[in-house]
Amino acid sequence: MRTLSAFISSSTSFGPCFFHRLTLRHSHKTLTSSLAPCFRRQFTPTMAAPEDSLRKALADKQSEVENQGNQVRSLKAGKAAKSEIDAAIEALNALKLQKASIEKDLQATLSSADGSVNREAFRQAVSNTLERRLFYIKSFNIYGGVAGLYDYGPPGCAVKSNVLAFWRQHFVLEENMLEVDCPCVTPEVVLKASGHVEKFTDLMVKDEETGTCYRADHLLKDFCNDKLQKDLNIAAEKAKELKHVLAMLDDFSAEELGAKIKEYGIVSPDTKNPLSDPYPFNLMFQTSIGPSGLIPGYLRPETAQGIFVNFKDLYYYNGNKLPFAAAQIGQAFRNEISPRQGLLRVREFTLAEIEHFVDPEDKSHPKFSEVAELEFLMFPRELQTSGKSAKAIRLDEAVAKGIVNNQTLGYFIGRVYLFLTRLGIDKKRLRFRQHLANEMAHYAADCWDAEIESSYGWIECVGIADRSAYDLRAHSEKSGEALVAHEKFPEPREVEVLVISPVKKEIGLAFKGSQKNVVEALESMKEKEAFALKADLESKGEVDFYVCTLGKNVSIKKNMVKISKEKKKEHQRVFTPSVIEPSFGIGRIIYCLYEHSYYTRASKAGNEQLNVFAFPSIVAPIKCTVFPLVQNQKYEDIAKDISKSLTVAGISHKIDITGTSIGKRYARTDELGVPFAITVDTTSSVTIRERDSKDQIRVDVKEAASVVKEVTEGLRSWADVWAAFPHHSSASADE
Repeated sequence: MRTLSAFISSSTSFGPCFFHRLTLRHSHKTLTSSLAPCFRRQFTPTMAAPEDSLRKALADKQSEVENQGNQVRSLKAGKAAKSEIDAAIEALNALKLQKASIEKDLQATLSSADGSVNREAFRQAVSNTLERRLFYIKSFNIYGGVAGLYDYGPPGCAVKSNVLAFWRQHFVLEENMLEVDCPCVTPEVVLKASGHVEKFTDLMVKDEETGTCYRADHLLKDFCNDKLQKDLNIAAEKAKELKHVLAMLDDFSAEELGAKIKEYGIVSPDTKNPLSDPYPFNLMFQTSIGPSGLIPGYLRPETAQGIFVNFKDLYYYNGNKLPFAAAQIGQAFRNEISPRQGLLRVREFTLAEIEHFVDPEDKSHPKFSEVAELEFLMFPRELQTSGKSAKAIRLDEAVAKGIVNNQTLGYFIGRVYLFLTRLGIDKKRLRFRQHLANEMAHYAADCWDAEIESSYGWIECVGIADRSAYDLRAHSEKSGEALVAHEKFPEPREVEVLVISPVKKEIGLAFKGSQKNVVEALESMKEKEAFALKADLESKGEVDFYVCTLGKNVSIKKNMVKISKEKKKEHQRVFTPSVIEPSFGIGRIIYCLYEHSYYTRASKAGNEQLNVFAFPSIVAPIKCTVFPLVQNQKYEDIAKDISKSLTVAGISHKIDITGTSIGKRYARTDELGVPFAITVDTTSSVTIRERDSKDQIRVDVKEAASVVKEVTEGLRSWADVWAAFPHHSSASADE
């Protein structure tokens, strides 16, 4: 069986690889299928030391070569003896050979750490198969296509439909979620309240001659990677600097990014023209609602806002009880500056999002015990900042130690892990990475990304965030509608409440356009911080106060805010719920599933490699194919009867009565990821072939549809039916 490892040019120079042992739920045996080598970023730190030493050795050797070359020239100029000149030339050639040897070792080290050539070869093989079999193609291809837009063909649509059906079953049905479907066109006022109008931006540069636009951080990233991978003569210190730039790329301001682009002399990749300074570009598609054009709007960049603005009605529908979750599947739109990486970065895509509303004072989860013992790769921020690798951690341990902020967040991390691995994502190439402190919004309690390793590296496919109460508060303030929950007390309670009253007139005079940011920061203070500020104001009259959303300190005077505690009787507690948000990029998940499922194996003759997608039955675009062994009317009639039975049973299938050899028909359906094939070779019984093992059983014609239904729906495993029915051996199964 030939897998991604076949695309590695030299296994010895490439470095460590793991070979995934795929245990099929429907197989009678474990198949060693080497589904993918490990292009793991966590190996990179271990390569840094030899890379640095080799770069230093190369620089030293280059200096020796230059000195020896100068000596040869000096001897020739001085008309030294021929024997002396020959000895100097021999020494120079020896140094050049040593330099070439170090260059070879350095190139091997860089290839081992990166494997970019092998990644690209594998990616091309997968993409060629997907496009040829019409899983997806460029949109509007006859007109040249448009970057970032793709069409799903019949098998791609089926895979996507199956993924979404399983998502609904796994989350909406099993968690009793409330599903909604909101418009793609969103009024500007909604997205102003959410912050998207102001902050949903990427930094862009333009070709100063042609006006072609590029994403600034991508140009800098490409430059650094290209230098590190291809320029063997850069000094170790320079390589270290470039790696630091890559690590800090997401934190660079427009000014810092522009300074690096100028420092490195980065120009337009297409024309080599100079570039403009970076500036923010809003990624939303703008439109107007209605013929007058007076209502500005946008195509939604996410589905979540439709749920937040409907919170009040959903809360009432749920009997005014917390916790509850709302879910939505739908299209989202982002006007990417320079879309690339195929299905991973597109301008229109499908999101599946969950907003789980919970009491901020009680984030326990009644079903946490169901996922508590799961153990998988986690990458907490402490490991990232210390340069260490992701490691396997039990979920209950992560919550108990405070690595994961709370049980509800932990519960959804566990559920996401189960969802992805049951789809067919390789658990060894899946990790949960915690956002660093500087990545998180100021209001977020904790955020994790489910990242899947592909030929493009680690790809964020699911975000799981505790967004606190930010979204509901933002829409409450903008709309004037109280988006709150209530907890009624059996008896009235006398409570002390913290009252923070910003004096908006004074703040407005002092801060003008930043008034809202300052007011929000003051109102979000906890009790300890608020009374510390009050004490400082009373003693000093004026203090520095950090405003997260401005990213700087501002000067607060005593007359700008009043802070006190008041006693009052409460019959109920009124509060803004927190929200835990898992957000799924469906296209990204599907692409990673394609890569994780793809492998090749030799044909029977050994003269070609056959493509196979090892999709689990739950996502396979077609569950079963039906073939008459040869063109025979009786066999064809039986095949059509089985097809009718499969249709009644709700099993997607394809019937092929062409005269092509059975081996070629098997190969065609393996390339589509079809898990089972029924072959009609007698009038009383048929064979059922399993895709990955190529094993066959013989069953009665009348039982064929029911057996396939049971194994595709997980009611029986392949091991069960292998034990229950006679085995069939056929040379054609191996073609």
